[in-house]
Amino acid sequence: MTISIIGSGKVGASIALNCGLRELDSKINLVDIIEGLPQGEAMDINHQLSVQGLDSDLIGTNDFSVVRDSKIVILVAGVGRKPGMTRMDLLKTNASIVKDVATKISQHNKNAILIVVTNPLDPMTYLALKTTKYPKNKVMGMGGMLDLSRFASFIHEYTKLSRESISAMVISEHGEKMLPLIRFSSISGIPLNNFINENQSNEIYEKTKQVAAEVIKLKGATVYAPGNAVATMTEAIIKDKKSVIPLSAYLEGEFGVNDVCIGVPAVVGKDGIEKIVELPLNDFERQEFEKGIQNVREAISSLPL
Repeated sequence: MTISIIGSGKVGASIALNCGLRELDSKINLVDIIEGLPQGEAMDINHQLSVQGLDSDLIGTNDFSVVRDSKIVILVAGVGRKPGMTRMDLLKTNASIVKDVATKISQHNKNAILIVVTNPLDPMTYLALKTTKYPKNKVMGMGGMLDLSRFASFIHEYTKLSRESISAMVISEHGEKMLPLIRFSSISGIPLNNFINENQSNEIYEKTKQVAAEVIKLKGATVYAPGNAVATMTEAIIKDKKSVIPLSAYLEGEFGVNDVCIGVPAVVGKDGIEKIVELPLNDFERQEFEKGIQNVREAISSLPL
């Protein structure tokens, strides 16, 4: 069984490289409709892996049918954000792409675990779930793991403490309504609020929500952190790690929410989403979480389901 990545632009290639560096499978497919692009990216990545003694082989192809043997399919196809755009600005364009790609995935493979990366992440995860008709545990969106990496980076910046000691959590929408959870974050098990004051807490909270737009403004796209985030999720599945990862999942009563995909903590293993971890949110956290749900519901209402 292999890993297939659909979409070989900057993020797709970064995912492929990160999966290769971790040797998550002996063969990793990089698929795209653009002639030559996945083949060229695969060659370039293979050249790096070869001198590092790593034995994952990247296969670049325009043949979509290669997904038939894949345990994990990663859907990255779509248009990326431009400076000044929100993730929701991509809704109409990317919905048609995701629906088409998800249909093809389900035609070739009925048993894969699907990781969605295309923005706006939560509505696209919902669309992919409904289009493929896969079990809800086998469809997940990447957002929370990426948001967590940014949150943890700011915690490190403010505390000057080792990144290795930092444990962070972000839930809700992968977008402007994301919810960095200061109260559920810690340094070596010690609550984060023991290391920062209220003003610093507020600054970290706001910066985490805004930093993706800043990166896009400065360099045009976010590439490396998304690639690592998806590889982390993929590794949890391949190695059955039972990792607790924030991701976009379909809720049926968890957190008091139904029929929406939204960022929540989940146990990830060989069967995909094995359990959703419900958190006792306080009034402020619940209010912010609900804002994210409302945003995603509005987007879902316009999807071509």
